[in-house]
Amino acid sequence: MDVRALVFDVFGTVVDWRTGVTRDVRRLLGDAADAEAFAQAWRGRYVPSMDRVRRGERPWTNLDGLHRASLDELLAEFGFPDLPEDTRAELVLAWHRLDPWPDSVAGLTRLKRRHVIASLSNGNVALLVTMARHAGLPWDTVLSAELFRRYKPDAEVYLGAVELLGLAPDQVIMVAAHLDDLAAARACGLRTAYVHRPGEYGPDGPAPPRTDPEADLTVDSLTELAERLGA
Repeated sequence: MDVRALVFDVFGTVVDWRTGVTRDVRRLLGDAADAEAFAQAWRGRYVPSMDRVRRGERPWTNLDGLHRASLDELLAEFGFPDLPEDTRAELVLAWHRLDPWPDSVAGLTRLKRRHVIASLSNGNVALLVTMARHAGLPWDTVLSAELFRRYKPDAEVYLGAVELLGLAPDQVIMVAAHLDDLAAARACGLRTAYVHRPGEYGPDGPAPPRTDPEADLTVDSLTELAERLGA
């Protein structure tokens, strides 16, 4: 493969969203909240909220805005309808403070020696920049669905990233822990690499697929991906 760049899904692939969001929910709402259930319910609204934007049912709204709208609904459902505004704003920032999986920084650092590496996330630019600084993610550039005012899996996101990098689709590998993200990238001509993340869906969730038979590569970590690509 003539690979020049790798673009990465972030939530669940590079960072552990579940642990980070649960930690901040517990810190800000206290023991009265089931922090793990709250985090899971919040994540459960992620795709439906973006799909409403994709279908044109609501105007373009970045992920911080979608997270805030979902949060306001969840606080009422979980028994916190009167939570102060400053605490609500701080809760939204939980998604900016996620920690990397143990292999992420080392793997990205190795991959960066030979390739351009960039995020390609539905997270907005400000979120991704803050997260990179918090987690030490060594991106060459931050690419976001916000730049195209579309959300993955819309083709404009993948093809827009390729165009901004000045490359052909088959010179770029999309790296993700989610089969639907990879399938959409392949439909746009990108190469794909599947990262098996057993903790992505939590202890009570479904086990993620062990492999993606359609992907060019299947790995258990970003350090393994670096090894497979000779970095």
